[in-house]
Amino acid sequence: MPTSTDTDVIRLDSLSMLYPTKSGGTVQALDDVSLSVRSGEFISIVGPSGCGKSTLLRIIMGLSRQTSGTVTFGSSEETHRNQLGMVFQQPLLLPWRTVRKNLMISPDLHHTRDAATLEKAESLLVMLGLEEFGDRYPNELSGGMQQRVGIGRALMHDPRILLMDEPFGALDAMTRDQMGLDLLEIWDQDRKTVLFVTHSIPEAVLLADRVVVMTPRPGRLADVVDVSLPRPRRLENINTPEFGEIVAHIRKLLDSEHSAH
Repeated sequence: MPTSTDTDVIRLDSLSMLYPTKSGGTVQALDDVSLSVRSGEFISIVGPSGCGKSTLLRIIMGLSRQTSGTVTFGSSEETHRNQLGMVFQQPLLLPWRTVRKNLMISPDLHHTRDAATLEKAESLLVMLGLEEFGDRYPNELSGGMQQRVGIGRALMHDPRILLMDEPFGALDAMTRDQMGLDLLEIWDQDRKTVLFVTHSIPEAVLLADRVVVMTPRPGRLADVVDVSLPRPRRLENINTPEFGEIVAHIRKLLDSEHSAH
């Protein structure tokens, strides 16, 4: 069981998840996952395909309900959903809306569009380097730009916690590297709490304060690895011995868990 502190914003206790199958059986996606996440912390989550990484984020977001265990936000099991923002694997932009209007989807749906939300959208366009593309449509943007819009949409209501489910997985290597650095710059401005799912160990290490390493299904925590590299991070960090040691350690953990299964 994790040790709670006054600055914990998310606490998972003995979280398990069973999915029913068409044949009438069940598949266990998560098993006895316990973790505490501190305010302003950047957590990366790595593990093999099917180990429950995305399921974990969906439970935290409230899109799925765990079979057992608890999710606590601060001192409560309840949180206002506007405290959470989610960035998915695909940007899921509405093709008939411009970039600016895609940012405004939530205010429009909740009838909260006003001068403040419009100003927020304009500031996000600048933060995301899209100030010249506000009137463009999604099909006029590169994949990296589209994903920036997806991040901006999640930030529109200024969530305390940002959940990111392999947001750069479909991008080419160079764009992915740049998006990672851009994300760190955005995060550094107000240090939101971030949970970031990725299959890339170097990406996980470059971004995170701690890396959660999960086992093959059913997903358990194999280890939580501290990343003591100084910030701000640069791509050059990848070439340092310290970075290589952390990556090698995580890879060894994943290899040993795979062999055990």
